[in-house]
Amino acid sequence: MGPRAQIIDGKKLAEALYRELRLKMQGLEGNPPPALALVCVGEHPESRIYLRQKRKAAESLGIRIQPELLPAEAGREEIFATIDRLNMDSAVHGILVQSPLPRRSLEVEVFNRVAAEKDVDGFGALNLGKLCQGDFSGFWPCTPAGVHRILRSTGIPIQGKHAVILGRSLIVGKPLGLILLQRGPWADATVSLGHSKSQNLAEFTRQADILVSAMGQPARIKASMLKPGAIVIDVGLTRVPDPGQASGHRLQGDVDFDEVAPVASFLTPVPGGVGPMTIAELMANTLKAYERQTGWVFPFGGT
Repeated sequence: MGPRAQIIDGKKLAEALYRELRLKMQGLEGNPPPALALVCVGEHPESRIYLRQKRKAAESLGIRIQPELLPAEAGREEIFATIDRLNMDSAVHGILVQSPLPRRSLEVEVFNRVAAEKDVDGFGALNLGKLCQGDFSGFWPCTPAGVHRILRSTGIPIQGKHAVILGRSLIVGKPLGLILLQRGPWADATVSLGHSKSQNLAEFTRQADILVSAMGQPARIKASMLKPGAIVIDVGLTRVPDPGQASGHRLQGDVDFDEVAPVASFLTPVPGGVGPMTIAELMANTLKAYERQTGWVFPFGGT
């Protein structure tokens, strides 16, 4: 018997969003394009891969990319000086600081240094605070925004459902919980937030109508941990050894895909699920930032 879950194609959903964004960009008609600064500290190989993916997506839309590459030993003052310069540059509309930083202890300070109107990653205190207050005028962090769009694509109302989120980071878990707790037809969920120190995790996951895992623990989620028919969103992404691959490794999500597929109703793959949506939401936030800073109103629809 084959998998029962409907596999959610994140690439297809992302392309639908890109079509909307391309329509918007057609209205610029020779005006200066939106510009996104990508700040990367150090030579972390996965960070460089993500930067290349973001650059490719931006260039496909006509968004100008401004890379800002700093050495791994760059200290607080050098990073702050770079961000301050970008904050003051009216030709730059969005600023992304690629995480993780070599010094994790600096991350919150660095996120908060980005001007709120250019914080297209949505990690700064003002944008997260607005989300907490139910004020949607700020920028939502890109991965939670992508997960939310994926959930809407299923057509199954979120209202009243029990959503269990595994992972409590500022990048995924906490903001996604805030999004799903908002009042509205595509929110109003009951939210439980688990993490690596939670005891008896399976007791919570078996109650989930919606399970989102962002722990970075390969193949941790098994079929026995699920309620039959649950929607399962896999945000985990870990390189694991695989001698059968030319690279010697493969990407593995938090979910044991083959085991979970016959039990879930909807399931995202890794890769090709949440990842493409994260980058697409970043592009949408960049256009939103451009509109707000320039006063330009794109003539074609909203996202």
